[in-house]
Amino acid sequence: MQITTERFEENTRVALANRQLQAALQNATIKFMLVRQMAAAHTPDWERLREQAEQIKKQTIEQLDVYLEQFAERVVALGGHVYWARDAEAACRYVVHLAKQRGVTLAVKGKSMMAEEIELNEALERAGVTPVETDLGEYIIQLAHEPPSHIIAPAIHKSKQQVAELFTEKLHIPLTDDIEELTRTARRTLREKFYQAGMGISGVNFAVAETGTIVLVENEGNIRLSTSLPRVHVAIMGLEKVIPRFADLAVFMRLLPRSATGQKMSAYVSFITGPRRPHEPDGPDELHVVIVDNGRSAMLRDPELRRALYCIHCGACLNVCPVYRKVGGHAYGWVYSGPIGAIVTPQLLSLRRASELPFASSLCGACRDACPVRIDFPKLLLALRHQVKENPTAQQIRPPWSERTAMAVWAFAMRSERRYRLATILARWIQKFFVADGTIQRAPLYPFSQWTKHRDLPPLASHSFRERWEAGVRDS
Repeated sequence: MQITTERFEENTRVALANRQLQAALQNATIKFMLVRQMAAAHTPDWERLREQAEQIKKQTIEQLDVYLEQFAERVVALGGHVYWARDAEAACRYVVHLAKQRGVTLAVKGKSMMAEEIELNEALERAGVTPVETDLGEYIIQLAHEPPSHIIAPAIHKSKQQVAELFTEKLHIPLTDDIEELTRTARRTLREKFYQAGMGISGVNFAVAETGTIVLVENEGNIRLSTSLPRVHVAIMGLEKVIPRFADLAVFMRLLPRSATGQKMSAYVSFITGPRRPHEPDGPDELHVVIVDNGRSAMLRDPELRRALYCIHCGACLNVCPVYRKVGGHAYGWVYSGPIGAIVTPQLLSLRRASELPFASSLCGACRDACPVRIDFPKLLLALRHQVKENPTAQQIRPPWSERTAMAVWAFAMRSERRYRLATILARWIQKFFVADGTIQRAPLYPFSQWTKHRDLPPLASHSFRERWEAGVRDS
């Protein structure tokens, strides 16, 4: 995929002008947000689970080398193969070589962010191997030659009508926007691929060090077919996917589906422990696990930023992020988007290429509250912003004079309580000329003028919290 992280601001302007994208994002993210909130509310020990998950991840990352070695030894002992890939090129080279060696011309794939990150599809195509995405959302964007725009809903940006037109163009069926018919068409097409494929490729949700088990979570059954029908299964994982014990899964299997789709449990959970044994009716003859670094070791060196490796790819932070909900995933210019993308991408691609992303946040903390493993996103984003400012190779964007003036005035007011109070009184008086129907829909002054280009601005309350508090104390 073409990386456009350097053009984040330009990408956002395009996204904000796309009315269909705005409607799609609004509908989908609100739905995901509400079902997650309901699922969390109906889980009595939700906060305790989040704390446990954070502690498990903390322990894992601090002893990552130990658990990775243990996992790899178990996989080999069970008859599987392990390949350690330093970077994307090495990982792709291994998979392509394996495919050629086994005479594979068609590979079926389950949804995998790591495969997207290393651009495995492109590498396979160059080698004459046809990769076919089997997750419905991934299949749609593969037909459209687009990258995913959400971690768990890669085609979130597309409308039903767009998918219908795409299927008519690519699969040569009569135009219909009947979802069941479109789904049947995809299922019918993909079913043939499962039988024909010589290789199945999947990601890894969790890799259990204690048992050498690969755990895959899904809702469509396509990953189960991809990993059991072809004679060769290749599982590609980032080195942070390992967890110490099988018992730890009890924590993550409650958090992941609830955070991602609001489900108590995903429709399919596959536990793959080695290749097919002689007495088993199905499963691959060969299991290859590719453990990819691709910049993660460098992330481990920073005691603060390494917390981004706690991520379990549920997408909850995207759905609550006011920036992602307006610009979508493609604006971020690479595989990872939203708050987690703003943290991970500059570290994996370099600050120079993704220096704008840490600033793509209001620092409201909604992502921190939604994260099932309690990643402190605002803290990490601030650390990255500091690094951008200190890094001479990073693309430094000088704010316009209006922003610099506004920030200087704000800083002047904030240094004195008296000045702050006077500024608040003045702001309340000025806003009277712009409030309509309880909101400010068009403000003339920067930075509020930029805000109201795309959304309404809530006005200041008639009385501040301090004034109401003091009035309440006097009344009591």
